[in-house]
Amino acid sequence: MNRRHVLGAASGLALALMLSGCGKETPPPAPKAEAPKPAPEIVVKIGSVAPLTGPQAHLGKDNDNGARLAVEEMNAKGLMIGGAKVRFELVSEDDQADPKTGTIVAQKMIDAKVAGVIGHLNSGTTIPASKIYNDAGVVQISPSATNPKYTEQGYKGAFRVMANDVQQGKVLGEYAVKLGARKIAVIDDRTAYGQGLADEFEKAAKAAGASVVGREYTNDKSTDFRAILTSIKGKKPDLVFYGGMDAQAGPMVAQLKSLGVKAKFLSGDGAQSQEFLKLAGPAADGVVASSPGLPLEKMPGGKAFADKFSAKYGRIQIYAPYAYDATITLIEAMQRANSTDPAKYLPEVAKTSRQGVSGPVAFDEKGDLKNGPITLYQVKDGKWDALETIGGPAPAAPPPPDQSAAPTGKPAAAAPEKK
Repeated sequence: MNRRHVLGAASGLALALMLSGCGKETPPPAPKAEAPKPAPEIVVKIGSVAPLTGPQAHLGKDNDNGARLAVEEMNAKGLMIGGAKVRFELVSEDDQADPKTGTIVAQKMIDAKVAGVIGHLNSGTTIPASKIYNDAGVVQISPSATNPKYTEQGYKGAFRVMANDVQQGKVLGEYAVKLGARKIAVIDDRTAYGQGLADEFEKAAKAAGASVVGREYTNDKSTDFRAILTSIKGKKPDLVFYGGMDAQAGPMVAQLKSLGVKAKFLSGDGAQSQEFLKLAGPAADGVVASSPGLPLEKMPGGKAFADKFSAKYGRIQIYAPYAYDATITLIEAMQRANSTDPAKYLPEVAKTSRQGVSGPVAFDEKGDLKNGPITLYQVKDGKWDALETIGGPAPAAPPPPDQSAAPTGKPAAAAPEKK
């Protein structure tokens, strides 16, 4: 072996000893732990449809703001649904209280891929729009449409969170007779709401013993009613009933007064607003109107809701608490189903049983609110005062007294001896 071979072998042996590290191998470095990935975020659109322009805009904005407040509060909770953090977005559309516009807007909602709709405000827009939502499989909860036809169509995704006009018309018709009215004149605005409520009122009033001496018609755009009121004056009714909204009811009452008509004036929830008081002025005094639901001050969450709402949006008109409840009901159904897909959360809407701001929210097989109360109000000194509430869930029975416990600081009284 030559010298070069000896040197090469020695170098190889030295290198092997160095790598062996006395029989121990150097462990590879531990992999760095990856930071947990944040949950994905998704935007879920909820539609809100009401008249935002025109004579009923004050009511439409009331609805829209009620839904908006609910969305803001639910977003503040940082809800997780289906493994994703959800941010709800309210998509508002103006249907102008017009049935044709209502169907156009409904299709816009479908095209925007909303997960559900709060609305519409009016029965006349809610009913035709409901077919479009049903065909697209979108859930619809109306806070204020009261015509019974809405839920009689058999659409599984159609719900409402206030009593309907069968209940309201019956209460109004019976109350008219209770006031002593025997000759009644009826006026309606030819909308699904106004005519539907007037029909139910007339049916109930006749059943209670009154007669209808005149039936007149207007529309939901008119403000001059002197011709039909002059015709009514000649029939000398005890009471005039109007089925329609406050934009017509207010001027109508003022014109009745100016014509010297002494008859009492009675109407439904469309007239039971702050705007009516403004439009009717001093002639409003004594007017009676009904509204589905409890008075705001008697609603389970009425005061807290009124404080929050008025701080953001001003005075409540009529339906804001119901729009709020409808929106919370929709979102909570998504939570229970762990899905924002209407096909998956719809069964949870139908099974709803919760305490809302306005009262208990639960639906019957048609989608109507169960045990919806009706409250009658009268204008006194320029404001609405509640007269009485008819119907609604039975009040909870008070718990029985604990017979075993004695009052603090006193011994328990002995049971009386049986004779």
